[in-house]
Amino acid sequence: MQGPSRPSCPNRPARPARLTGPARPSVPAGHDASAPPALRCAAAITVLGIAAVFGFVTVYALPVLLSGQGLAVLSWRWLPAAGQFGILPMVCGSVLLACSALLLGWPLALCLCGWMHGLGPARPARALRQLVHGMAAVPTVVYGFVSVFLLVPLVRQAGQGSGLCWLSAALVLALLVLPTMVVIMDAALREQGRSLRLTGAALGLSPAQVFAHVMLPGARRWLITAGVFGFGRAVGDTLIPLMLAGNAPGVPASPFDALRTLTAHMALVMSTDAGSTAYHSLFAAGILLLAVSAGVSLAVRRLRGTGQESLSDAEWRP
Repeated sequence: MQGPSRPSCPNRPARPARLTGPARPSVPAGHDASAPPALRCAAAITVLGIAAVFGFVTVYALPVLLSGQGLAVLSWRWLPAAGQFGILPMVCGSVLLACSALLLGWPLALCLCGWMHGLGPARPARALRQLVHGMAAVPTVVYGFVSVFLLVPLVRQAGQGSGLCWLSAALVLALLVLPTMVVIMDAALREQGRSLRLTGAALGLSPAQVFAHVMLPGARRWLITAGVFGFGRAVGDTLIPLMLAGNAPGVPASPFDALRTLTAHMALVMSTDAGSTAYHSLFAAGILLLAVSAGVSLAVRRLRGTGQESLSDAEWRP
């Protein structure tokens, strides 16, 4: 019900009219006319650099594609002495290793973020956050070197073989991609917690209930983005598969079998060969890696756009 209208004061001076300047020219969406020339030059160099990488890899893959061996590259046998250059076992190894590292690392990253956002004591949570952020600065070769002496003997005793296998590489790769996913999840949950944690506490919800029923649904887009980033980081890593996966060009039947990823395959062949058909077949593998990286980047870009909308619209509605 509306109250009585406020009477106007006859002696109140009229507010002066707002001065307006000349109309600004309209700027099309997605185009910033005020961008400095240096930024435009940097953006142009970046685009040209990416196009040059794609063009370089495509040109060097042409000898294999034009020699009628393009379909032979997409086969399951890698026998260079017999003229067979199939890279599908390496593609399968890359996907298996990246997915297994993601399945191990993503739930662990979510649990660590839950500990840091209300489920654990404040002081250990801050120390845990600093520790995880510090893990991102550790070189990849250190993870591999330490794992050769500490993890591989344990895997060798638990299973069969040398211990250089899919399981060893997946465990260390999950540890490697963990900081990337934790940083993304932590930023999203921190933004959610600022507006929702006090409201949930005022309604009588426990920190675990606020985290599980309020913060996680609001940050679901960013949780998926963290998984996509982790997958891209895992599928593009070279040193961990090269040092720990065994590098056998075949499809593994168990976690204790060796495998070879595309990145490790390219590093091994390029270090021992140059100019042969096997060497040029690597550029077909490079095209696949670039396509995967471009797909991951586009997926992250789309998820980030929707995630920003969800963060800006995040409100507690009882």
